[in-house]
Amino acid sequence: MAGGTGRAGRGTGAARGQPAAPASAGPADAGAGVTPAEVLRIIRILRRIREPFDAGLPVAAADAGWNVTLFLMEARLRGEPVNISTLVAVSGLPYGTAMRRLRGMIDAGHLVRVPKGADRKTFHLEPSRAYQDAFLRYAERIKALMAETFGLLADRDPDEFYFGGGDFAADILAPAPLRARLAGVGAELRFLLNDDNYFVAMRNLWSDYRNNLASPRSFRLEPLQALYAALHEELRRPVPGFEVVALNLPWIGEFAEAGLLQPLDGFITRENLNPFDFLPAVWSTGTWNERQYGIPIYCTVEVLAARRDLFAERNVPFPRSFDEVVAAARAFHDPARGFHGIAWNGAAGMPVASTFMILMGCCGAPIFTMPRFRRYYPWGSMPAEHLRPNVDSPEGRMVLDYLHRLVEVSPPDILEMDWNRRIRAFMTGEVAMCYCWSMRAARFEFDFGSVVKRKVAYLPQPKGPTGLSANPIGGFLLAVPANVPRERAELAFQSIAWMASPESMKKHVTSGLPVAPRFSVAADPEAAASSPIVRFLDGLAQRGMLCTWQRPPLPEYSAVEAALGHHIHAALSGAASDTRALAAAQQAIDRIMRERGRY
Repeated sequence: MAGGTGRAGRGTGAARGQPAAPASAGPADAGAGVTPAEVLRIIRILRRIREPFDAGLPVAAADAGWNVTLFLMEARLRGEPVNISTLVAVSGLPYGTAMRRLRGMIDAGHLVRVPKGADRKTFHLEPSRAYQDAFLRYAERIKALMAETFGLLADRDPDEFYFGGGDFAADILAPAPLRARLAGVGAELRFLLNDDNYFVAMRNLWSDYRNNLASPRSFRLEPLQALYAALHEELRRPVPGFEVVALNLPWIGEFAEAGLLQPLDGFITRENLNPFDFLPAVWSTGTWNERQYGIPIYCTVEVLAARRDLFAERNVPFPRSFDEVVAAARAFHDPARGFHGIAWNGAAGMPVASTFMILMGCCGAPIFTMPRFRRYYPWGSMPAEHLRPNVDSPEGRMVLDYLHRLVEVSPPDILEMDWNRRIRAFMTGEVAMCYCWSMRAARFEFDFGSVVKRKVAYLPQPKGPTGLSANPIGGFLLAVPANVPRERAELAFQSIAWMASPESMKKHVTSGLPVAPRFSVAADPEAAASSPIVRFLDGLAQRGMLCTWQRPPLPEYSAVEAALGHHIHAALSGAASDTRALAAAQQAIDRIMRERGRY
C-alpha cells in the first residue's frame, strides 16, 4: 500500500462483493477536434438535415441504423438509459423487423447490454466503446466538412474551429461597441488562463465564428502550478504579453501587493458593473486593501462527491463527519478488485497543502491564529497577532490522523494524486467517494469518459471532531496586468465585464458549467434547474455554509503553501513523524512571516 504508515489498529476494512467498474466501458474521450457539446449539436443538425428528405420522399424506407445510432449517442452523452422497446419505436421499423435488427447489432458488438440492478434480469442498451469511437470519428469529419463548406477554415487548422459554440454565442454575442473596438485595434486581446473546462469554454466562445473576436492562438492555458510561474514571468515584462490574466483566488494578495495588477475601481464605475449583484464573499476575493484588482469570473466549492447508486445498494448512509467518511470508505474499499474507498489530493506541494488547509477549516481552525468563525477578514490589514501559524495544534493533529486513515482506503497512488487524477478516479469508477471542486465535478455529468452520470450525490464538507461543515470557495479572478497600456487596459476590462455579465454567466450555467457568483444568476429558475451542482451550491450559500478563510489570500500564501505541502506529505509518506512534521511546518511558516516583516 503506497504511503501506508503501518500504524497498529488500522486495517483496510475491505468488504467483499464490492462491485467493480460497470461492465460496459465508458464512452471514448473526445479527440482533439470534437467536444461533447459539439457532438450534441452535430446530432441535432443531422436530424434536421434528414427531416426534409423523409418528408419530401415518402417512398424512402426508414433508416433504422441512422435513427438508432443518433438516439443512442445522444442518450449516452446525456447519461440517459435506453431500453430495447424505446429503440424499437425509434427505429421506425415494424416490431419483428426492428427486434431482428437490434439483435444483429448486439451480436455484432455494436450494442452492449448493461444490467439495471443487482438481479441482472433487466438491462438497458448502450453503444459499445468501438461503436462510440467510430461515431466520434464520423462527427469529427462532419464538423470539418461543415466548416469547410461555409468557408470557416481559410486560415485556421480544422481542430481550431469550434462547432459547439453556436448555441452559446447566438444568445450572448459580444455587445456591438465591444466588437467594433476589438475590430478597430487591429490586434486581438491575449489571455493567460487556467487549463480547466471553464476557460476552455471561454476560449471557444471568443473563437466562435459568430463573435470572431479572437483565435485559439490568443489563449494560453496552463495547469495551475505552471500558471503561477507564468504569471510571475509575464507580469514583470516591460512589454505586456497578455491583456487579461486569470488568478487563483488565494494569489490576489501576492500579485496586488507587488504592484503587478491594475486597480479596476475606475473601470468598474465607468462600465456600470454592479458589485452588489455578486455574492459578497465572492466579490471580496478580488479586493486588496480596499481596492478591487480582480473580477470573479467563476466560483467553485470543494465538496464531497459520493456514488449514490453504490451507497443505496449497500444501504450505507452518506457521511457527515471525518469518522463517517472513513467508515463509508472502508465499506467499499476492495483493492483486490481494483476498487477503493475515496480519492483526494495527496500529492506533494499545492495538492496536499490545499487538502490540509481545507480540513483544518472543517476542524474549526484557520492555519493562522485569526479569530475563528468570522465570515470576512481584512486580509490587507490583518494585525500581527492574527498572522502567527496555527499548524502545530490539536486541530493539525486531528487532520493528520484523518489523512492517515484515508490513505489506507485510497488508491495506491494517493500520494501522487492531484486535482485531475482524483476526478478521473471517480469519473471512471475506481472509487466510491471523491473530494473535488464543483467546477471540475461538472465533468461527472458531461464528460465523454464518465461512467457516473446521474449517479452522484454532492455532499457538504464532513465535519472534523471539533469543527463545522466549512465549504471553501475557490475559483478564479480575471485581472489586467499593470504593464498593459491604458487604452488596451480599458478594452481588456470591457471584455472582462462582458464575460462576467449575468447573460454570459447564465449561459455558462445552463451549458453545464456550475458558475454562479451573481445573485441574479443563482436565482434564475432555468439556471437552477440546469445542474444538480448549481442547486446544491445555492443551498450551501443560502444556509451560510460557504467561506473563504481556509486558504488565506495573503502575499505569503504561496510560500506557506509550499512549506505545508512538503512537511504534510513527509508525514503521510512516513518520511517524518506527525509530531516532527507539524513542528517543522509551524517553524517554516513562522520563519516566512518573520522574514517578510509581519511581526
